[in-house]
Amino acid sequence: MLDALRNFLTFKGEEQQRPFTDDDQRLAFAALLVHCVAVDGAAGEDERARMREILKADYGLSGDDLERLITEAERVDAEAIDLYRFTSVLKRQMTIEERIRAVERLWEVIYVDGEVHEFEDNLVWRVAELLGVDRNARIGLKLAVAERHAQSERESHNE
Repeated sequence: MLDALRNFLTFKGEEQQRPFTDDDQRLAFAALLVHCVAVDGAAGEDERARMREILKADYGLSGDDLERLITEAERVDAEAIDLYRFTSVLKRQMTIEERIRAVERLWEVIYVDGEVHEFEDNLVWRVAELLGVDRNARIGLKLAVAERHAQSERESHNE
């Protein structure tokens, strides 16, 4: 009984120290990125680095704040039973343009390794649907990001 009370108090104290709450769009988007990095079973360092760049650029986070967000995102992603937990936050708090940009950012993480695994493609399809981003926009973003990646690869080989 005393252990249960101690665990309850410890859990409440840890919860108060968390800078990112469940309704924080930064956490929701970071959790989707974390999920995206790992969904194909090969969480590469290049994908993780791109995820960090995106979170830094989009939310102005760096250092310990960025690492706390990613750690918390990994925790909530591991606990989540579906994507709705994250997409519902984003759909409520983001404009359609921001949601389209979020889908584009997922494609950017996916294309870091130059390949699209079927699980990654399926993930973006489900996220886009839940965010209200239509099929044409999703496919257009995929093609645009693929072209940018291919162009970048061509430029790096020419140097």
